[in-house]
Amino acid sequence: MTLLAEDLLLLMLDEESGKPLVDSTKLPRVLAGAVLLDLALTGVVTPAEPGEDARKGRLVIRTQEFPEDPLLRDAVEIVGKGRPLKPESAIEKLSKGIRDKVATRLVADGWVREERSRILGLFPSVRWPQVDGSREHALRAEIGASLVDGITPTHRTAALISLIAAVDVAPKLFPNADKRAMKKRAKEIAEGDWAGKAVRKAVDAVNTAIMIAATTPAIVAASS
Repeated sequence: MTLLAEDLLLLMLDEESGKPLVDSTKLPRVLAGAVLLDLALTGVVTPAEPGEDARKGRLVIRTQEFPEDPLLRDAVEIVGKGRPLKPESAIEKLSKGIRDKVATRLVADGWVREERSRILGLFPSVRWPQVDGSREHALRAEIGASLVDGITPTHRTAALISLIAAVDVAPKLFPNADKRAMKKRAKEIAEGDWAGKAVRKAVDAVNTAIMIAATTPAIVAASS
């Protein structure tokens, strides 16, 4: 199974240097948001509705059958442990170690390679230069068709675009495109009617949570 988080990380790694296009605060949190969206798109986790036992907007597990994918299964266990979490608190918990977990999958599948080194001989550094660009190029072409050419995206592509919009990375992916028009189009897609009611609420909650978590991680961690 190909996860949104895998596609997202491929897009957010520079092809040659293997360095992320977003900072170390935003990257793990948007990847965690991608995991939550995968769970929402499959109906596993969505925000609570009025009248449910959980407070409105808190994340609720909707099925007794856990996903087969180990990363998604672990995410369900984390989200379902204890009292229902706010989306931003869930993202904070899921973000721990997620970059390396997703990168390990990309390495195993042959899309990137891992290179570790030390800056000034002291500080550990890791990057993931591209090995096979076919998947990343196909993703970029599909997203570009929606953002730049105005083509209606698939639900999956729309979900990816909503995550890209949450961290405003589209201008780095398409540096020659009109940034203002592209940002407007990304927002239109992120807020569009491609998702059902429950998923729509999850998308909105995740995108808001990513922005909150990326700017105030310490506050988020303390507010679960």
